[in-house]
Amino acid sequence: MTADRLKRRRRKLLVGGGILLLVALLGLRAAFGSRQEIDASKLASVERGDIARSVVATGKIQPLIKVEVKSKASGIVKETLADYGDFVRKGQVLVELDKESLLARVKEERATLLSARAALERTQVEAEGPDIPFLDSAAQRARRLYEEGLISTSLLEDAEKAYQLAVNKQSAARGTVNVNRAEVAKAEASLEQAETDLRNSTIVSPMDGVVLSRDVEVGDAVSSILVLGSQATLVMTLGDISSVYVLGKVDEADIGKVYREQRARIVVEAFKDKAFEGKVTKISPLGREKDNVTTFEVRVSIDNPSGALKANMSANAEIILEEKKGVLLLPESAVVYDRERKTFLEVPEPKGENGRRRVAARLGISNGVKTELVSAEGLKEGSQVVLQ
Repeated sequence: MTADRLKRRRRKLLVGGGILLLVALLGLRAAFGSRQEIDASKLASVERGDIARSVVATGKIQPLIKVEVKSKASGIVKETLADYGDFVRKGQVLVELDKESLLARVKEERATLLSARAALERTQVEAEGPDIPFLDSAAQRARRLYEEGLISTSLLEDAEKAYQLAVNKQSAARGTVNVNRAEVAKAEASLEQAETDLRNSTIVSPMDGVVLSRDVEVGDAVSSILVLGSQATLVMTLGDISSVYVLGKVDEADIGKVYREQRARIVVEAFKDKAFEGKVTKISPLGREKDNVTTFEVRVSIDNPSGALKANMSANAEIILEEKKGVLLLPESAVVYDRERKTFLEVPEPKGENGRRRVAARLGISNGVKTELVSAEGLKEGSQVVLQ
């Protein structure tokens, strides 16, 4: 009997102990089993910083002033006196063309002019007829002597013929004077043109600036812009890069927010970690449509005294619409929207559903990557939020 009682007692102890162990395990599970850790890669911190809302115009860096240098004279390049990257002054010699043929032409035209002037002087003398009075007097004297029977008919005829020939020569010379004057004027014009071509064979800089490109080598043939116009040989390209601009395109959806003198930040591939300050100086009133997208050209000017920005660099001009400094920021990807487009954030909460808790948030401006946090319950600088 005593043995049975002991067995029953032992059985009760075992059952009680099992129950107590089960209760303990359930308690531990309730206390710790529901804690869920969120992957660290899914968390981001609220930080303090600057943010700007902007539109971006993409384009190329261009010098404010750019000049294509072409020659007024045709010829062969004899010497180049400037290369790309050189700073040149207005009037400085850039290129010398071969002058041999041009000098020969000047000499030829001078000789032609001297000949034309000599012909004019000779004709002017003949037009004055300096011997006509003498021949007229001789003819009248011969006529009196003939009437007195002192000379023969042939002598009278000779005297009258000499006088008439002189009169005819004077008349012809007077008609030729204008022709000779025209020939002198033509020779003078030809000489002037030859001398101008000789001067133009020395190509000089039309401005103070930097040589952006040199497009000819010694021995190259150069054609005259006066003959071929825009098809003439490009000798050099000069530019003033102390002030440059980006001519970019802005979508029609954003152009209404852009105005002149608006601040802009310019970023180029060569200086990824540096932003250059600029401002909007021109906005095209005419949009251009391509592939069903309408854009407007916008010019953003930048002071470039150091010359760090080079012509034709690809650039993004970020035109600032609104900017705030020293505000709370968080990633755009942390924002949750409900059906009514209300904004929420999720924060880590070990005891919450899926280890997180949702809080209502009031947001400010966004740049597409970061968003301004105006207010949210319990969130401050350094607080963590869950990325979606």
